[in-house]
Amino acid sequence: MDFTLSQMWIQMGIVAKVVVAVLAVMSIFTVAVSVERLVVFGRAQRQSRRYARKAREALENRRYKEACDMALRLKASHVASVIGAALTEFVAAAPDGALSQSYDVLGAVQRAIEKTIARQNAILRRGLSGLATVGSTAPFVGLFGTTFGIINAFQGMAREGGGGLGAIAAGIAEALITTAVGIGVAVVAVLLYNYFTAHIEEMQVDANESGVEVVDLMLKHYPQLGASNTYHQR
Repeated sequence: MDFTLSQMWIQMGIVAKVVVAVLAVMSIFTVAVSVERLVVFGRAQRQSRRYARKAREALENRRYKEACDMALRLKASHVASVIGAALTEFVAAAPDGALSQSYDVLGAVQRAIEKTIARQNAILRRGLSGLATVGSTAPFVGLFGTTFGIINAFQGMAREGGGGLGAIAAGIAEALITTAVGIGVAVVAVLLYNYFTAHIEEMQVDANESGVEVVDLMLKHYPQLGASNTYHQR
């Protein structure tokens, strides 16, 4: 028998072919999610660096409205989103720099930061649950195809009346293809999942540090906000 992929595909049973098709869909999904996440992360980091360069001077000079407007224009930046949420609350509570004594401005700013960090985390992790699912299920999908492939090989041996190893070697080889493909898909998906997870953790650190720095800057400029209050990272 010719052990080419095309010949193996022809000899496969219907179940094995369905399994290979499912694994192909899983592979396409893994590639699509990975490319989309790389684009999202790359855009977020570029916009965050751009915002950090432009907003630093404005914040130091108490031009909160200007820094807030810049943040709202850079919607893909996780850092700009966190700082923008904090500045939006502050500007709304003190549009002319006069703080209300009856409203907990600092508390509102901290809550806005916490909510935005949680929302950004959900946005950054979009699609990763799918990668985790592929990584954990692809080997079992491949093994499912292998089981039916081996059954098909033994059925063929029974029909031909042969009992030697050579009679079933080709069928077993075809059956094991699905396990090999399933393991390959799973390894790639798990590696990508771990890479993106580590990357997201770094971006979360940046977002948390940005929130802390904004709160500290507000306390520096407006000590009456309450120097004893501290921002608790999530």
